[in-house]
Amino acid sequence: MNIENFKNILIEKFGEAIILQSDYQSITVPTANIAEVCNLMLEHEECYFDMLSCLTALDNGVDKGTMEVIYNLYSIPYEHKLMLKVIFPRNEKGEALPEVPTVSHIWKTADWHEREAFDLVGINFIGHPDLRRILLPEDWDGHPLRKDYQAQEYYHGIQVKY
Repeated sequence: MNIENFKNILIEKFGEAIILQSDYQSITVPTANIAEVCNLMLEHEECYFDMLSCLTALDNGVDKGTMEVIYNLYSIPYEHKLMLKVIFPRNEKGEALPEVPTVSHIWKTADWHEREAFDLVGINFIGHPDLRRILLPEDWDGHPLRKDYQAQEYYHGIQVKY
């Protein structure tokens, strides 16, 4: 099976909002449907993506005004690989964090991956069972992998910016 087949399976269920990227490496899906899409990719008998290899997030910057979450799926029995993406507006300073539905109920590995994306990029994964910082202290200011991140000079009296 190839990426075109996976796209067709998704279009059958979710319609034309499913977009095969021009590089033929990934499929972009609506943010609100990501959990349903992932569940279908796991349960569909021709796909059976039983492993979330990686979930990562990126900030495309203030100029583009978007952020992404990228899901790398793998089917152990079929040896299929698939990259899914959701692209959504980034928040401005002082606004609520952008929201993406969790997939941690589909693959347990998403638990820590989503916590890392929350911690470092500032994305709120709706429905996550324990969404809190994983690498930085709870009272850390900001999300260090954001393009507009400004490191604080001191943290509890310790100089952290040189």
